[in-house]
Amino acid sequence: MSIRSLDLLDIPIIARYRNDVLTLDSARALTRGHPLGAMGLLAYINPTRHLYAAIANGDQSALLGGVIHTRGDTFAKLLYLAPSSRLNDPQLPALIEHLASQAGTWKAFHVIAEVEETSKVFSPLRKAGFSVYAQQRMWDLSGIEKTESGRRSAWRRMQSVDLPAVQSLHYQIVPPSLHPIEPAPNRVIGFVHEPDIKCYVSITSGMHGIVLTPLIHPEENDVEAKIAALMNGLPDRRGRRVYLNVRSYQTWLEPALEDLGAQPSTRQAVMVKHLARLVKDTVAARVAPSNASIQPSRISRMKVDE
Repeated sequence: MSIRSLDLLDIPIIARYRNDVLTLDSARALTRGHPLGAMGLLAYINPTRHLYAAIANGDQSALLGGVIHTRGDTFAKLLYLAPSSRLNDPQLPALIEHLASQAGTWKAFHVIAEVEETSKVFSPLRKAGFSVYAQQRMWDLSGIEKTESGRRSAWRRMQSVDLPAVQSLHYQIVPPSLHPIEPAPNRVIGFVHEPDIKCYVSITSGMHGIVLTPLIHPEENDVEAKIAALMNGLPDRRGRRVYLNVRSYQTWLEPALEDLGAQPSTRQAVMVKHLARLVKDTVAARVAPSNASIQPSRISRMKVDE
């Protein structure tokens, strides 16, 4: 089996699979749209981006897949596999391994894939070294009616001075075992709720939608009102749909979202493949000074009465 990078000569195969694709990056699919669209293909052949697509075989039984990495992140994400009607193909794990190895060249420590819990892709992902570490559900907030709320002004754009408080909130909410996979935010992107910053949402936006990923402390009160206030004051929405990504360590938010009238998607499993082990808190070994003399130890035989 041969696996190579996708190129313009593969456009007929891409066109054939366009409506037979399994997306593995929910936020990107909801914000950027179809991964095999015309704009997506141009992005794949741009060498300056950490965006890679591969094809296995290249004949009538070809398999396609894509992976993406954001510069500075410790993880990459599988984008899609195609065709979705052949997820039981025995060659699929090798293609997934190939995509993961490309992520390793970008110095990513992990590769993440998001799949529905009943998907047939579980088996090939496990054969390629992936395992489940969390669950998530996308909630559609677009239908929430606007209400007058006194807390509207309490939400504001995050500033660089807020980064330590947001990172502290991350460490309080995300289980320690997940910190290597989901590191604390290191970019000034999103919104915080004043005055004590116990609510934060990061934002991912594109032509088709907006995805918010929350970090809300469990001790917060009036969560429904705060989420509604965020929706009321969300800037530059331009009619796009808005989604809230709730991971399994924040499922306590779901009743509040139900009360607001948000619509849930099918629950997904978030899977990860570890490419390397990150070693922290290393201690340098002591080295003897160059002018020091080291005397060899002497061992004398001890006589023992038999």
